[in-house]
Amino acid sequence: MRQSVFFIFVLLAFSFAAKTQNTAPPVPAEFDIVQGNITHGKFDTITYQSETVGITRKAIIYTPPGYSADKKYPVLYLLHGIGGDEKEWLNGGHPEIILDNLYAEKKLKPMIVVMPNGRAMKNDRATGNVFDREKVEAFATFEKDLLNDLIPHIEKNYPVLNDRENRAIAGLSMGGGQSLNFGLGNLDTFAWVGGFSSAPNTKLPEELVPDPAKAKEQLKLLWISCGDKDGLINFSKRTHDYLDKNNVPHNYLVIPDGGHDFKVWKLSLYTFVQLLF
Repeated sequence: MRQSVFFIFVLLAFSFAAKTQNTAPPVPAEFDIVQGNITHGKFDTITYQSETVGITRKAIIYTPPGYSADKKYPVLYLLHGIGGDEKEWLNGGHPEIILDNLYAEKKLKPMIVVMPNGRAMKNDRATGNVFDREKVEAFATFEKDLLNDLIPHIEKNYPVLNDRENRAIAGLSMGGGQSLNFGLGNLDTFAWVGGFSSAPNTKLPEELVPDPAKAKEQLKLLWISCGDKDGLINFSKRTHDYLDKNNVPHNYLVIPDGGHDFKVWKLSLYTFVQLLF
């Protein structure tokens, strides 16, 4: 009964959202439930040397079913929120389950997913007051760590395609703001950008996309999603309004009865990844 009700809810949600974007497919009720009769990808904790921070840092990496070192893969960098770390997506959203199920249905291009710690500081644990200025500033510092340390490490140690058209970035809440800031600010590095329930760290739209013509030329996908009950929705809406006014193609998904939570973020991830690469 729960699955049937959920399936109906999702159909209604995307029917409503189709007014602002038209690429979201219906979502099966079991999209985030472990299926036992399929091939599963693998995830591991990796370490990399961060010259930006001056320490060895951790990240989680997911490799798809059938992963082979003899192939080359595109990469999605998937970022967490202000109260999380590299394990937040695994603990709260289980992207590995969502991705495994999509692969089993042949709805996804094989990709590597990297889930880093977006708090670039020596003590990068989500402890104490996560809103301390130093900790908040560390999320901005992560741009340098990502570009100069983590991405080069991944490209040196994994069989990945290293051009912008095979590199995506997306995240939830604080990570959504980072993804829009870093992705749109580095279009020579990322061609696929997604912000889920992006937080107040998101730059003003005029700063994110100062040159709409260039953005239109370089972006393969710009995705913005948020729940309609989310108190932070204005940060997504103001970006959408600016992009719409300047005729920058983008997907804008507003999920009915969606809060600032993993229900929204899992639905966003499910749809976003199917559009990549």
